[in-house]
Amino acid sequence: MSQQSTEHGTAGVPDFPDLPEATVARLPEYLRALHAIADSGVDVVSSEDLAAQAGVNSAKLRKDLSYLRSNGTRGVGYDIAQLTSKIEHVLGLHQHRGVALVGVGNLGHALAGYDGFGSRGFHIAALFDADPRRVGERINGMVVHHVDHLAAVVLKEQIAIAVIATPAHAAQKVADALVGCGVTSILNFAPCVLSVPDNVDVRKVDLAIELQILSFHEHRKASLTALPGGRAAAAGNQEAVGS
Repeated sequence: MSQQSTEHGTAGVPDFPDLPEATVARLPEYLRALHAIADSGVDVVSSEDLAAQAGVNSAKLRKDLSYLRSNGTRGVGYDIAQLTSKIEHVLGLHQHRGVALVGVGNLGHALAGYDGFGSRGFHIAALFDADPRRVGERINGMVVHHVDHLAAVVLKEQIAIAVIATPAHAAQKVADALVGCGVTSILNFAPCVLSVPDNVDVRKVDLAIELQILSFHEHRKASLTALPGGRAAAAGNQEAVGS
């Protein structure tokens, strides 16, 4: 589902158009690349250099940025500060959104202590767990609340985004509670599929699935090297996959 701006310019039209989901998914990569390039002291970047830094082809990058009405200057490139500001605005990062984290086991504890969210436009605003042994614990200066207090804390902190880092068996109940108190975007680390209303966006991160996909590629490479031509055949196939 593509997303559209709810903010309007002076002419009464959205300040960015409806974006393809694939473009939305690549914008954070462009933003990361822009920050890295800016840190090296560069003010202007070509589409080819930005695309290389982001890991995409330059034609795809130019098409994505054209949706934002950012076409750069022919023969010069993109002004890094301006493009960074525009992408941050489109992604809504100027609001520095608070996020609720439910589940402070090993993974949740690591996420709660991660300092990198602040530079990406977010901060962990509240921590929750159902384990009485966890409730009251302090992590990165924040107290872990019991999940029974979700509604009150979410309302107080005006939270719309939450991360679920619970075991799979508890995730749906947590999702229901989050939706019930007004959360409309969920990042799910639990290895299960959540059922939510149409107005709630869910992104799923399953590390085991990602490892299984990598395992497939390792299996394929091993099979190819066993064929006549060996490593040369595997290298040629790898280039075909990446093209």
